[in-house]
Amino acid sequence: MCEVVTPPINSILYVAQIQRDPMLKKRDDFEDMLEERRSSSDLKYAFKCYTPVLYKGLPPCKTTVLKSMVLQSDQLRYVINQVSKETGESAGAIQEEASAILEEMAHRLQLSTVRFFAFALTKAFKTLFRSIHVNEEGLQRLQQAIQDHPVVLLPSHRSYMDFLLMSYILYTYDLALPVIAAGMDFMGMKFVGEMLRMSGAFFIRRSFGGDKLYWAVFSEYVKTMLRNGMAPVEFFLEGTRSRTCKSLTPKIGLLNIVMEPFLKGEVFDVSLVPVSISYERILEESLYARELLGVPKPKESTSGLFKARKVLSEDYGSIHVYFGHAVSVRTLSEGRVDRRQFNLQPRFIPKKPSEDTQGFVSAVAYGLVRSQEENMVLMPWVLLASLLLQAHYRGPGGSALGLEPPHRPQGMTLEELTQRAVWLRGLVRGLGAFLHWPDDKPPSEVVSASLSLHQGLVRVSEGRVRLLLEEPAGGPGPASPEERLLGAAVAVLSCASYRNQVLHVFLRPALLATAVHTASSGKKEEVFDTFSFLRNVLANEFILCPGAAVQDFEEACQQLVESGALQASQQQLTATDRGEPTLAFLTAMLEPFLQGYQVVCRYLCEEASESLTEKLFVPAVRNFTVKLLLAGNLRYCEALSSDLQKNALAALLRLGAVRRVNGGEQVTLKVDRMLLNTLEDTLGGKVPSQKAVLARL
Repeated sequence: MCEVVTPPINSILYVAQIQRDPMLKKRDDFEDMLEERRSSSDLKYAFKCYTPVLYKGLPPCKTTVLKSMVLQSDQLRYVINQVSKETGESAGAIQEEASAILEEMAHRLQLSTVRFFAFALTKAFKTLFRSIHVNEEGLQRLQQAIQDHPVVLLPSHRSYMDFLLMSYILYTYDLALPVIAAGMDFMGMKFVGEMLRMSGAFFIRRSFGGDKLYWAVFSEYVKTMLRNGMAPVEFFLEGTRSRTCKSLTPKIGLLNIVMEPFLKGEVFDVSLVPVSISYERILEESLYARELLGVPKPKESTSGLFKARKVLSEDYGSIHVYFGHAVSVRTLSEGRVDRRQFNLQPRFIPKKPSEDTQGFVSAVAYGLVRSQEENMVLMPWVLLASLLLQAHYRGPGGSALGLEPPHRPQGMTLEELTQRAVWLRGLVRGLGAFLHWPDDKPPSEVVSASLSLHQGLVRVSEGRVRLLLEEPAGGPGPASPEERLLGAAVAVLSCASYRNQVLHVFLRPALLATAVHTASSGKKEEVFDTFSFLRNVLANEFILCPGAAVQDFEEACQQLVESGALQASQQQLTATDRGEPTLAFLTAMLEPFLQGYQVVCRYLCEEASESLTEKLFVPAVRNFTVKLLLAGNLRYCEALSSDLQKNALAALLRLGAVRRVNGGEQVTLKVDRMLLNTLEDTLGGKVPSQKAVLARL
């Protein structure tokens, strides 16, 4: 492994305890749970004998008993008295408000509703998907974990289908059904909202602000279920669906809550179970692309659900669901959290977590998301999407979208795509990816099958494969250049969402490849400085554990040396001749993001006014980006993604290149143009600027 002389990394790296080296990891085998469903009665399945074993063999708890326990808890009574003193309202009135909040929030799990969903989802899943693969060994481990300790299920979140799928699997395998944290959006769906509530969903606001009472009711509700092992608690660490299909920075509020019963000594342990859900084709693929381009998200409604029935006529391929190993909070916290601090005052008094505790929870959250990433199953299409996007951007004339026929990107020949896919298959396997490529079939057959499944995104014509650029909807006159550009961008962003699914495999090697390409020399110390800079800038874009720069650098060095792309000595890193294709591919993977961040820097330097607010930022950057694309001054239309633009702003705020200024009526953004110019140059690979910005940061 490469060595580099740098300051010692933060002890936060203990998250490695819940990771395994992806190169060495032996993963469980999968079974298709739909196979039996296709050959047996759906009605018989829905009304099967369902007798799950709960925590310590306890009987199921009625929802009325759960609500009573929450309302009578010492913590909620304490907060009610505090709010009463602060507002001057009577404790009785605050108690009634708390009861109303709980009534709005709480689940009402009923087996009859679960059976209805089991029947309906079986019909839908058999129509939509070819197979649903699960690792049964993981489910056996989960069954044991549920009996031993309170369990928290943490699935990845790429689709609305996720929480329905989770409950469906647990019902099928006779495991305890989870109670699921869901957004209030779903509660507004007539009939469906109540059906979800009766299948285990509890509804929470997207943000609580400073509402002490709401937070107290919510946190006590979750902790009561955990302390008593009433049911596994399920929520999404990322907080919301990823519209780009790459992992989002974890939100740690709910994770803090579920760890608290252990930290305060109320339970012996809590088991955290990461779950990775991989879709061969995502139901919302074009919807996500439009949202990233500024088209408002359709409001969740029952009528909208029925209008979406047309998806039942399409083929969405396979799903893989991998239940990871349960992670013991007790084991993780040993030597890292001093639980005696929680004995200094009564446990029912709410207390803001200490800085050390927050750091511990944050590190665990990042480790869990990385665990989700490592167990994501990659289908051949994600490799094809990566190759086709790079070929698209390399098209004649260097056009980002190929709006005019003479400059339309020509894609790749089918033969070339197949050859490159086989090469890329070897690379990702060497990097430890969980790739599902049927080796019993000829590569050409695998590639053709993938292209057929995703025929809405690609076109095969005269032996060539290219992205199928979406034409604008017909109107009274010819479409404007902007309409054509945004229509074509839908296909590019949709394709990018599949490429993004493999980014976690390439991320660290790609950062190193880019650093080797742009550093002023091959000295390991200089390459590491550039690697650290890029990693720091992109920390809001990807899952990069805080304090783990050295570990990531060493991991990337080892991977590229073992692949033959780099040669390493004690003080030097050198690209090899045979490694050039690998390094070129890896640097191209990051280029859309680096150019997107450059565009944001350029906009803030050239166009930002003194009255710019965060609300106005995304539309303004989008308009600026459209102008650059139409003028041919920008290659990558992924810079139009609102997700990338928000991440870039978050990074610039963190780096001090932009700061928030409270002007009384509104908060505006104040920019440091000198630092932004330097950052823009550095991201473009200008070495003198790189040294200057490293000095500033």
